[in-house]
Amino acid sequence: MFTSKEKRIAALNDVDLYPVTSQEHSAGRTTLDIVDALAAAGCHMIQLREKTLSKRAYYELALEVRARTHGILLICNDHLDVALAVGADGVHLGTDDLPLVAARRLAPHLILGASTHNLDEALQAQAAGADYINIGPVFPTQTKEGHDHFLGIQGVAEIARHIQVPFTVMGGIKEEHIPDLVRVGARRIALVTAVTAAPSPLEAAHSLRNAIHKALENQESGHPSE
Repeated sequence: MFTSKEKRIAALNDVDLYPVTSQEHSAGRTTLDIVDALAAAGCHMIQLREKTLSKRAYYELALEVRARTHGILLICNDHLDVALAVGADGVHLGTDDLPLVAARRLAPHLILGASTHNLDEALQAQAAGADYINIGPVFPTQTKEGHDHFLGIQGVAEIARHIQVPFTVMGGIKEEHIPDLVRVGARRIALVTAVTAAPSPLEAAHSLRNAIHKALENQESGHPSE
């Protein structure tokens, strides 16, 4: 468990793969099955995102997930109250959720993440004090219904040039996209079905983490296309 905001931010800086749960996109497995696989794969950060659960059911699941994620940053999607109640490390807020400024007053010790879909939203979230922002959706995805605009690699690049806080990218991302995303500045790759719906979530998480590390090494060595 992380006992301070400083330790949580330090752990955030080490994140590579940022898996996001979704029971309905887990190929018949439970979210706890997915969390166990992610922990075994060495993931540093997990977001509990369960849009179909009641608040009570989400809270009860979050308690179980918290018990399985010692040493892993646990981020609750949407629900600041649940994050506080279960001892999570942060909350991820959408554009229609509690404003960042209000969340910061209530939970100054938690990591606050924010969803953004364009440069204006990214800049607003950064100015409001987000500890990290998510940029997306990058590509079409079944987990984001109602979106008809996708940023693509160049859209991510444009936003990344103006952002100083850590950011994640999300939306339809597969392993083959990772080198191009790293090339434009992405260091933390968030995704759902590439892990949760994979034949083996454990193997998928390992492979995706390795792909991120390889892309970062190539970028640093001056060979980003390898």
